[in-house]
Amino acid sequence: MFKQFRLCAVVAVFLAGPVQSQDLPSVIELGVLAATDPTTALPQIDAALGRLAAQENADVRLQFDLVRLKIDLLTDQGAGAEAAGLTAELASFAATHRDALQRDPAVLWAEAAMRFEELGLLEEAFDLREVLLAEYRDGARAPQVLIAALEDLALLARLLGDTVVAERFDQQIAALRTQIDTNPNTATILAGALENPFGLRGEAGGFRAVDAYYATDRDRTGSTQPSEFYGGGRGELEMGIATVTIPHGHTPGVLEAPSIWRLEFRENPAKHVVLQSVEPMDPDSFFGRMQSEFVVRPEREALVFVHGYNVSFDGAARRAAQLAHDMRYVGVPILYSWPSRGSTTGYVADTAVVRLSARRLTGFLDDIVERSGAQVVHLVAHSMGNRALTDALELMALRRDVQADDPPIFGQILFAAPDVDAGLFRAMLPTIQPLAQRLTLYASEEDWALTVSRKLHGNVPRAGLGGPFTLRDPLIDSIDMSELGEDMLAHSYFADDSSALADMMTLFWQNTNPARRCGLREQSGEVSTWRYQRGQCEDRNLVDLLAHMRASGVSTMAEARSVLREKVEDKALAGRLETVLADIVSE
Repeated sequence: MFKQFRLCAVVAVFLAGPVQSQDLPSVIELGVLAATDPTTALPQIDAALGRLAAQENADVRLQFDLVRLKIDLLTDQGAGAEAAGLTAELASFAATHRDALQRDPAVLWAEAAMRFEELGLLEEAFDLREVLLAEYRDGARAPQVLIAALEDLALLARLLGDTVVAERFDQQIAALRTQIDTNPNTATILAGALENPFGLRGEAGGFRAVDAYYATDRDRTGSTQPSEFYGGGRGELEMGIATVTIPHGHTPGVLEAPSIWRLEFRENPAKHVVLQSVEPMDPDSFFGRMQSEFVVRPEREALVFVHGYNVSFDGAARRAAQLAHDMRYVGVPILYSWPSRGSTTGYVADTAVVRLSARRLTGFLDDIVERSGAQVVHLVAHSMGNRALTDALELMALRRDVQADDPPIFGQILFAAPDVDAGLFRAMLPTIQPLAQRLTLYASEEDWALTVSRKLHGNVPRAGLGGPFTLRDPLIDSIDMSELGEDMLAHSYFADDSSALADMMTLFWQNTNPARRCGLREQSGEVSTWRYQRGQCEDRNLVDLLAHMRASGVSTMAEARSVLREKVEDKALAGRLETVLADIVSE
C-alpha cells in the first residue's frame, strides 16, 4: 500500500506565516548557485531547509521551492531513487498545503510515479497512480484524463501479475468511454464515483465556468493535464482558451484551494478555483471566436492581464479568471503568460526571459487592437510582468510614432507592484502615456518581493515601492496601497482586496480621477500621490453595486439613485453608497 511520506527536511507541518526578510534573498541566491555549482548548492539547500524548519511560522512556499530545487539537482547527479522518493514526499506536502502553495499535487504524484517506473519499482508506482486517480476523480478532471490514469493502472497491474485488478480497471475504462459516446458534450466530471461521474458544466454544478483567452510563449510540456500543459521554458507564441471553474461560494480576491484544516484533500470545482481545460487555437480561430463574444456582450471591451514573477501558467490562468469574475467584468478577459519558472528560486531565470517576451507581447497587443473586435482594451500587469508590458508599450509607441495629442489606443493601463527600475519607469512614461486614457500605478512599502528586488539591483528603488518611495510624476496616478499590508511572495494585493477591485472597476467604468474615487487620500507635494485607506468603502457592497450600475447602463446620478432605491433595502447602507457614487457618477 501507499506509504505516508513525510517531507524529510521539514520535520513539522507549518501554517503559511509571514515570510522572513532574510529568507527570500538567500533562497533566490541558492537558485543561482544551483545553476553554477550544484555540488556546493545541495548541502546549502539542506541547511536552508533546516533553518526554515526551526522557524515558528516558516513559509511553506519557500520550503516547497527549495525541495523542488533539490530534486532537480539529485536528478542531474544520478540519484534517481532519492529524487523519486523526495518527489512523492513533495506531492504529499503540496496536497497538505494546497491553499498556501496554489500547486497542483497531481503533477507531482504523476512525476513521482514515472520516476519509480523508470527505476523498475512498480509497486511504489502503482500506489502513487492510485492516489493520482483519486485526485482526478475528486477534482472534476475531464473523462479523457481519467481514462489515461486508468490505463496506466491497468498496465501496471498486468506487469505486477494481477490480472483481476487489471480487468477491473478495463471495465471502468469501458464504462467511461460509453458515457462519453452517449454524452459527447460533457466537458467535466464532478466529484463522485464512476457510477454517476458526469454533471452539468456551469451554474447547475455549483460553480461557474469562466473562459479566459490566452497567449503564451511558454513551451508545451507534452502533458495533456491542464495544470501542466505549459511549462517554464521558452516556446513559440501560442493562443487559446483556458477554462477555469469558480465555485458559487467563492470569496472575492481568493483563489480557493483544498485545505487540510477544512478536512479537504482534493480539488472540487464546487469549492475551489480550478483550471479545467486548455484549448490551443490557431490565430484565425482565436480572433474569430473572440469577435463572436461581442455579439452577445453589452460592452465591446477586453482586459489583458500580464502576470508576475513566480507564477505558473496554471496559477496565471486561475488568477486572470478570478480577477474578471470578482470584478463582474463585462468584457473579455485575456491572459498573456510569459515563461516564468513559477518558483521562488527562479527569480534570475525569470528576469532573463521576461524582456524577450515583451517582443512577442507587443505584436500580440497590435493584434488585439486590430483583430479582436473590442472597441476598448484595458491592460493590467503585475510585478515582473510590468517589465514585459512597459517594453511592449514603448516599442508599440515608437513603431506607431504616437504623439501626445493622438487619440489613445487603450483605455486604462494599470501597473500593479511593478518590479521595474523606478528611474527607467519614469523615463518611459512620456513615450507610453499617449497610448492610454489614464495610467495608474499601484505601489506598496510592505511588499517583500519588491524590497528584495531592490537589494538584488544594487539598492536602486523599484517603481512599485510605496511609502516614501512612491513614484511622483504628472503623467501617472500613483496609488500607495501599503494599507493592505504585507502580501508575501504573491504580492497581489491589487487582486486580493475588494476595495482594490472596486477601484479598478471604477476606472474601467468611468475613468474617474483619484480625487473622486473611494478610499483614496491625497498625499500633497509638487506632484500629488494618493494613499489607500482601508475601511473607508463598503467593499463588497460597492463591488456588487458598481457591477450592477454598469450592467444597467447608469450614466447619471439620478439613474444611480433610482437603482439604489430598488436594490438596497438598508437605508443607512444606501446613504453611504450614494455618497460614494456621487463622486463617481455625474449629476
